[in-house]
Amino acid sequence: MRVSMTLSLPGQPSSVTRARRVLTTLLSLTDAAEDCRGHLAVLITEACANAVLHGDPDSAVDITIDIDGDVCLLEVGNRGSTPDGAGLDAELPAPLTVGGRGLPLIAALADTAAFVAGPPDHVLLRITKHLTGTPPPSDR
Repeated sequence: MRVSMTLSLPGQPSSVTRARRVLTTLLSLTDAAEDCRGHLAVLITEACANAVLHGDPDSAVDITIDIDGDVCLLEVGNRGSTPDGAGLDAELPAPLTVGGRGLPLIAALADTAAFVAGPPDHVLLRITKHLTGTPPPSDR
């Protein structure tokens, strides 16, 4: 099965919930493992929250959800720039009550996650997750 959707939501906190609801609805059409659904809910929540928080104030949050077979591709983009030193290999901050946990959570839960080149002054985070749980050995 292939399901694809593109959204452009306003850069405001309520868009995080909307994006998560759309993803949850699309995943309900699949045989995705329950733990993968939960991981994907966290992934889209953190990616969208970062786009809202760190994007230019008048920037939309552009989201692509593409489910093809047993792989879900999420792309979350906005107008802005990747913060200096921001990466997906960062350690979780201590204590966990402070900000800065989004990228480490994304790195921990995604099969792949990377900032990819896009138009100037745009940030695009591409995330993949296998819906069956563990990715094939060649994807690790």
